[in-house]
Amino acid sequence: MFVLRDLQKSRLACCALLTAALALGGCSSQLVDMSAADTPAHPREPGAYLPVHDLPPDRDQAIIPPDQRAKIEAELAAARDRQAVAAKDAK
Repeated sequence: MFVLRDLQKSRLACCALLTAALALGGCSSQLVDMSAADTPAHPREPGAYLPVHDLPPDRDQAIIPPDQRAKIEAELAAARDRQAVAAKDAK
């Protein structure tokens, strides 16, 4: 008897939550168009697509000189080796 009442209460609560969610979801598109006086207007039409195929020109020089790049790579490799040893010792 009590189980049936609990089931009915839970169904009623779920129906109420679902109805509230659907009602609020229906209003969301109208809320987007509302704006305060100090905010810029929301554009009605989407902007143009970004130029994804326009690439910047290639650089003439390397960003990092080759000797500094080799030094950085050696430091990173040494750090990786130290961490591998530390992880192996921790097991």
